Amino acid sequence: MSTTLPLFWHLSSARKQERIDASVKLVGALEHFQAQFIPTAKGSDATSDDDEPEDGEDNGEGKGDGLDVYNAQDVSYSIRRLVRGLASPRESSRLGFAVALTELLSRITTVTCSQIITLILDYSQPQGSMTGQEERDVLFARLFGLTSVIRSGLLFRTTPISASASNAPAVSTLSSYQILLENLIALGEKKSWLKESAWWTIGLAVDALKGSDVQWKDEAFKSTVNAVYTGENAKAWSPEKVALTLKLQKMYPEHNWKEMLAPTFKHAPLLHTGNYAALARIMKDLSVEDDGDDKMSASKGKQHQGGSWKPQVHFVWDLLMDEVLSPSDTTHASFPEFFRILVDESLFSAASSPERKFWGFQIFQKALPRVSETDVPMLFTKNFMRSWINHLSNSDRYLHKAAKQVANDIQVAVKENPRIGFTLILQLTGVHGSHQFDRLTKTKTVETILTSMTKDGIQSFIEYLLKQVNDEPTHTSDVRALNARRAWIVDQLAALVRNGAIPKDDQWVQTVLNWFVVNGLFVIKKKNGKSSFLALRDVPAPVFSDELRKLCKERLLSSLAELTSHATVVKIDDKTSKVVGVASDGEFWVSKVLTSIERLEKDTKHVSLLAEVDGDEHALFSQARELIGRLQHITDERREAAKGAELLLSATLVHRYCMDDSEGNDDDDSALESCIAGASRMFPLEEGRSSQQKKGKKQDTPVSASATDDAEDAATEPVDVLVDSIIGFLEQATAYMRAVANQVFSLLSESVRESTVELILAQLERRAPDELVEDDDDQDMEGEGDESADGADGEDDDEEEEEEDDDDEVVEDDEELDIEDDPELRRKIEEALRVNGIQAATGESDDESDEDLMDDEQMMAIDEQLAAVFRAQANEKRLGKGVDAQREATHYKNRVLDLLDTFLKKQPTSPLIPRLILPLVDLVVNAGADEKHLADKATGILRSRLGKSKDSPSSIDDDQLGGILLELHSRARKASSSDILITLGQCSIYISKALLHAQVQKPVLSAYRESLTDFVTRKASRLNTSFFQDFIRRHASAAWELRNSLLDLSEKAINGYRQNQVFQLVQVLLSQPSATADRTKEVLQFMPALKKSVQKAIRDACEAETLSVAHVKQVLKLALSAARQTKRLAQSSKELRSAWEPSTWEVLGETLATSTRFESSTGLQALCKQISQVAGQDAEGGGKATGTTKRKVDAVYEPEDAESIKKMKRKAKKAKA
Repeated sequence: MSTTLPLFWHLSSARKQERIDASVKLVGALEHFQAQFIPTAKGSDATSDDDEPEDGEDNGEGKGDGLDVYNAQDVSYSIRRLVRGLASPRESSRLGFAVALTELLSRITTVTCSQIITLILDYSQPQGSMTGQEERDVLFARLFGLTSVIRSGLLFRTTPISASASNAPAVSTLSSYQILLENLIALGEKKSWLKESAWWTIGLAVDALKGSDVQWKDEAFKSTVNAVYTGENAKAWSPEKVALTLKLQKMYPEHNWKEMLAPTFKHAPLLHTGNYAALARIMKDLSVEDDGDDKMSASKGKQHQGGSWKPQVHFVWDLLMDEVLSPSDTTHASFPEFFRILVDESLFSAASSPERKFWGFQIFQKALPRVSETDVPMLFTKNFMRSWINHLSNSDRYLHKAAKQVANDIQVAVKENPRIGFTLILQLTGVHGSHQFDRLTKTKTVETILTSMTKDGIQSFIEYLLKQVNDEPTHTSDVRALNARRAWIVDQLAALVRNGAIPKDDQWVQTVLNWFVVNGLFVIKKKNGKSSFLALRDVPAPVFSDELRKLCKERLLSSLAELTSHATVVKIDDKTSKVVGVASDGEFWVSKVLTSIERLEKDTKHVSLLAEVDGDEHALFSQARELIGRLQHITDERREAAKGAELLLSATLVHRYCMDDSEGNDDDDSALESCIAGASRMFPLEEGRSSQQKKGKKQDTPVSASATDDAEDAATEPVDVLVDSIIGFLEQATAYMRAVANQVFSLLSESVRESTVELILAQLERRAPDELVEDDDDQDMEGEGDESADGADGEDDDEEEEEEDDDDEVVEDDEELDIEDDPELRRKIEEALRVNGIQAATGESDDESDEDLMDDEQMMAIDEQLAAVFRAQANEKRLGKGVDAQREATHYKNRVLDLLDTFLKKQPTSPLIPRLILPLVDLVVNAGADEKHLADKATGILRSRLGKSKDSPSSIDDDQLGGILLELHSRARKASSSDILITLGQCSIYISKALLHAQVQKPVLSAYRESLTDFVTRKASRLNTSFFQDFIRRHASAAWELRNSLLDLSEKAINGYRQNQVFQLVQVLLSQPSATADRTKEVLQFMPALKKSVQKAIRDACEAETLSVAHVKQVLKLALSAARQTKRLAQSSKELRSAWEPSTWEVLGETLATSTRFESSTGLQALCKQISQVAGQDAEGGGKATGTTKRKVDAVYEPEDAESIKKMKRKAKKAKA
């Protein structure tokens, strides 16, 4: 027994694995003891061990239970101990002891069911003197003990007791079963909070009875029926009784269940549809306070004994759903009716409490993974959807978290089975849901479901949406509702394309784009049932409104914007690559839309263009299409640029189709003409050039203005023309234009010239708001004719004079002031009149005699005051217009910066990159308060594309880059913030790298030497050490040439702080391997000068207050590090001593000791001694390290450790010898 006692303690451990390990060891040991035990005729007289843990003392109890007859002493003791331990309140002892007892009873065959049940009942008998907690413990002990008897199989064991005599008792008997059943029922009746657990245990017993082979099986069934359905419990129904009835009906279907279930249920099968109403009343569990719709029978008082409400849904729901979802011919069950009556109309009714709705959400979560795909719609019933949406839409709702968990479970279900995604979306956006489900509930449920669906599911969803376009509304006159539904469909289709998480498939994307094209650009005259365009298979009735057609065009362009920025995997010649803006076949999506438009234009039988195209436009469109076809066949090294021109032409042409006559078609036509001209010149047609020249000879000479324009076009680079069109796209500030512009420029970036860069940079120039307003005014006056423009130029001076003399004309010319629409202006005018004794007209009198009484002086006074009012109002409007213009200019520059970012990303070795640096720096430095985002974006481009770049321009202009570098350093000395200085430093390093890569070192050294001088000698310098440290680390070889300049500047420092920073730069320089590699001779020649500068700086600090103690310590550490470096490089001790002169450091130490400023800083003196010691040691020669021990010895030390370090040195030398 001594080997098993320690294991009982671990059965109470809070760790599950520790409890299981203890159970395994205990049961294994007891099996071993039982195998060695030889039973005797009489019971064992052995007494149990007196040393027992806190679970209780044996005290000879259980001697009459008969366990000692056939069991070893350890086994019988352990059984009693485990049964008693079930009532222990300590930690997890009840769980551990129950598991061990169950496993032990299943292993040994020398106990009877009657013995164990009697033992459990004896040890779990409540006493009158017990407290509430103690009574609770013994009741749980009884429940766990009886459950262990069932789980172990002892209740229905048919094998006899091992090695028993012929008169041995039976292992399991009917009376034992009846006692167990009786006690479990009584346990549930005694405490309501134990009822569900007790009846769940009865269900375990019934399941075990069904699978057993005992002879008294039928008698046990009858006993169960009598105990449950007769007597006091005959008419009282509860969820527990329903669960047990389901089990018993499956066990004995031939029993007369109709009589047993009457009068509560009318039909014998419990899950018959006719019984659902009664089941719903029972399953509402009236332990919760009654709802307003609860009308129960006289058995209401009995059902109140079910106990207080629990958040966990009752276990009977699992049995009900498993049974109703696998119906047989005898059950007559229907899942839709079951869920509607028992859940939707019961738990989710309008009068149900939040507690019951919480149960309903849990039941929905249990049903969702169980139902088949065809039954999923049955879960989204009317009341459920109402309650779910209400609680999901507001975080303050009582069941918001439960509703949110339901939404998460739905999303998980779609990920596991994407085929149900389409079905779920139909329910969420259908009759009981809302078209705006995500917006209403403030979630992304529908969006997430779409991302998890398959391509076929997306296609089905699109077809479902398109079928609703022509559905008749509820009321034929309700056109507004139909238009709202159509607008929702348009938005849903566009959302499918814009959502990047939804897998894109050419088929459904093309379907959506074609539908937008048909309904946005064309009028359907006749349906075509066989057309590949789904929109042509039905004629919309009523026809689409102008607003819907405009919406379709807008969504077409926004969808193309998303697709133009989307990367697709394209397979070309057995190679896969990601290409932006194309379908899986490599064709641009914009080109596919253009092809669809061309096909529809030819189908004049079924459709016609919404906006007719005149002859000139048709010729222009034909020319553009012809050029696009030619660009598609270019396959040489200019293929990428040709694709860019193709995309620009196609996108411009599509945009022209989507614009109304009132939206500036002339601008689109001119843009299209410019694109055609630029692409034609960039990719000329050799065959057609001579014929065009011949035709030109036969034609009359054009007017001089045209000749001038042709000459200008010939002087302009073709790529500049295309980029100018791209810039025009950016000015329109639409997502479509921006996406196309960036993608086209990315494809054309290889063809960019210096003039192209100048054109882009010109857009970033800072202009005053007044100039921006004037430009807007000029644009508004375009189209008045050349003559009026010429005349205006000649009359500027006269107009200015007139404006100064006549204030009224200023007001009339600049702004049209509507007094009726501006109450503030009206108030000011009335005040001006009132000051001069005139009341404002009220309309009540027509008497105007007061006007006759005013003289000229009064009229002039009123005139001056009114002019001041009008002038102030005009200035306010002009100011507002200027602010708007400035804001729009800032946004436009942001879009232009995207072009530069694209160019730097695609062409990192372009020789044009240095040209971009200063304009971007100007943008950063001169940004106003409202241009912070613009400055941040420019800073990000400079730092990420240049500061972190590993590439250099392929060719450079030495003088140009030298000038840029000098300008950067000049601005760095005056930088207004540390962020700007960091940006300038990174740009400077990039230019330096380009010059050094081209073996041009002089401009770099000159710029940094000049900046170093400014930093050291001028106190107001904005430079810092990081500016130079970054250069030293990145270009150490070039920085090495500044070593002597650093030492010279250390003597010219404006103060001790700057002097110390110079020495720190020297230390950084010496620590760079690339700076000192292969320069042993130069390093050794530099060390004496460094020693001299250091000693001079320290001596000066002793005499004047230049360097502080901390600064002197840092300088001495530099000297010590340099001395060690010299020791590694020097070929002889003489060379080392010559460089560092140990005696001079001893003298310096004495100087520090006698100095009034440093006499108390003994650490400085120790450093001088250490430098002297290093300088006086033997040289290592050639830079070879002497090992770890040597490096540790040479570490900087404090005075108190000096003696110990000397001893370590001596030991190290002996070890080496």
